[in-house]
Amino acid sequence: MMTFTVDAQHIGHLVFDRDDQAMNLMDLAFTTDFAATAAVIKDTPNLRGVIMRSGKPTFFAGGDLVSLSQVTDATADALFDQVESLKNSMRQIETLGIPVVACLNGAALGGGWELALCCHFRIAVDKKDRYFGLPEVTLGLLPGGGGVTRMTRLLGLQAALPYLTEGKKFNAAEGLQSQLIDQVVAGPEALEAAAISHIMATEHSQQPWDTKGFKLPGGHPSSPALQQLISVAPALLRQKTRGNFPAPIAILSAAIEGAALDFDTASRIESRYLVQVARSPVAKSMINTFFFQMNALQRGKFAPQGNAKPIKNAAVVGAGMMGSGIAWALASKGVPVMLLDTSLAVAKQGKAYVEKLVEKRVSKGRLSAQKGVDIVSLISLADDIAQVANADLVIEAVVEDRAVKSELLRQVSAVVSTQCIIASNTSTLPISGLAESVSHPERFMGMHFFSPVEQMQLIELIAGKKTHIDTQASLYQLTSLLGKMPILVQDSRGFYTSRVFQSYIYEGMRMLSEGVPAASIENAAWLAGMPMGPLTVVDNVSLTLIAQIIKQTKADLNADGETVDDDPAELVLNQLISANRTGKSSGAGFYDYDSERTQLWDALPSLFPETAPVPLPDLVDRLLYAQSIESFKAYNAGIVGQIAEANIGAIFALGFPAWTGGTLEYIKQVGVDAFTRRCQDLSTRYGERFAAPSNLNRLS
Repeated sequence: MMTFTVDAQHIGHLVFDRDDQAMNLMDLAFTTDFAATAAVIKDTPNLRGVIMRSGKPTFFAGGDLVSLSQVTDATADALFDQVESLKNSMRQIETLGIPVVACLNGAALGGGWELALCCHFRIAVDKKDRYFGLPEVTLGLLPGGGGVTRMTRLLGLQAALPYLTEGKKFNAAEGLQSQLIDQVVAGPEALEAAAISHIMATEHSQQPWDTKGFKLPGGHPSSPALQQLISVAPALLRQKTRGNFPAPIAILSAAIEGAALDFDTASRIESRYLVQVARSPVAKSMINTFFFQMNALQRGKFAPQGNAKPIKNAAVVGAGMMGSGIAWALASKGVPVMLLDTSLAVAKQGKAYVEKLVEKRVSKGRLSAQKGVDIVSLISLADDIAQVANADLVIEAVVEDRAVKSELLRQVSAVVSTQCIIASNTSTLPISGLAESVSHPERFMGMHFFSPVEQMQLIELIAGKKTHIDTQASLYQLTSLLGKMPILVQDSRGFYTSRVFQSYIYEGMRMLSEGVPAASIENAAWLAGMPMGPLTVVDNVSLTLIAQIIKQTKADLNADGETVDDDPAELVLNQLISANRTGKSSGAGFYDYDSERTQLWDALPSLFPETAPVPLPDLVDRLLYAQSIESFKAYNAGIVGQIAEANIGAIFALGFPAWTGGTLEYIKQVGVDAFTRRCQDLSTRYGERFAAPSNLNRLS
């Protein structure tokens, strides 16, 4: 677990190197071992100093999230005692009076950074991609191992808050600039020598907060300089969290309360707030999705077990914003890509889009100038479909029209090799139907990118009835190469994400048709934690595009002998289009858009007169429940095979609120029984679409 030895210079070496894990973990076993080791260090005579380092590639991974995610009222006291024991050991070491040095060979996040904070001097390897910080808030938790108390005393309240309430991370160079890191060395081999040198040059060390006359940087909480910050900070934080995240408020409270008290009292307050947030359903949901489920997906746990074929060159047909974004995604990861459209002039416009993306990143220092040149040089242009003949992968990215896509796919299939993979960037059209247009449907698949491609982290891969497992594996591998998260779904109309997306925008427009004021609808979405209200989303996507998708869907269903009635949401959509309001791109939709102000169209109340008020909690729940119910139906039908993929897909493609942990995690957070009862209530008042699916117990 850990070893402590003393060298000939009377310097103690505390090495963390857990035997049964790839990384060091701050669990109960560590806490017990650390307490025993701290006692040994305290009783060791003639120590000149202590070096704290790791036997792993990273310094320390952090807290035991398995245990933290399982905290209940019954085990809360045990967690408090464990955390206090850990912090008592840290306190013993930092009050020895001799220099204690942290050698940060790799990342130190969460509990790892808290261990580093209890040292007097921190030396880090100069690596841009090795990060330090306290990201607990992103998992619904609080830095309860001394992070709040020490960061506040190191930096002052105002400077510490971004690291605490936002989980801001930093590398060695940034840490040196902010004085969180004391020294930077070129490589891990230089760490120990630098630590020894510091210890030999330093006779006595103590933390700033243990020195006589210590004053909090930036002022005491009662000082006039901080009064304004303290008075407005809760409101600003609530504006960001919308009241849905307990952790940031708890962190702010622990920081402000603790800053006014002595160190040990502040530390106990911090521990109590940690236990409080760890018990919350929000923390459990966020840990489950953003740590366990996300790690499983990123490790490839859900990857199709086929033989993946490396994609050495690609072609994108369609040089609009979507196609150009896909070209950027490929070229930025070193894949040569041909961008094709009906004319070279249009293709050049697409490449110009990529050039702007490059210029923006170079200007901000996110790309070197040479890397930018390399990316642009990987994109060639074409206006003849025959020019894609040698591609390993061809992605069509044209309008969401079955006839247009089918004809293009026929043309592509006629010129490419039999080994080429063809993908369709469709959001709704069933892949098995489009596959009828290609010669080798086993090498055809849906590859649904989200707009804007350069910002969105998810790709939805859709397997048709005849898509071979090797094709699935190849595109899954490519998605990971692009730095995106893949979710693999089975073929159906709307697949997974578009089905859930439709449930959201339809519910918003149904509310409007019922006489709910547009502002109330949008505000309910904001309170729920959605990034945009449903009416804003429709404007951004464009009403005409949504109408085209509806038209195509109904045509397909009618061809199959199914009759589909108009939904109230579609009637709202048609009324807006009839009034020549087609969305943000045209300057008019549910909102008016001009250079000075964006506001809801003032004619909406006359088109959709307000009826009896609907309770705000009902509006919020309707938007969340509509999506969660549709998500579960897709999961229950096997369209999305993994709970993790359903949750991650909903959050990263659709903006489902992070505090819920995702659509299916939200059902678990509410509780299957309570969710079912609320469904019955909503169904009685607002329609059968809210009836609880019969197999919800699958999530128990």
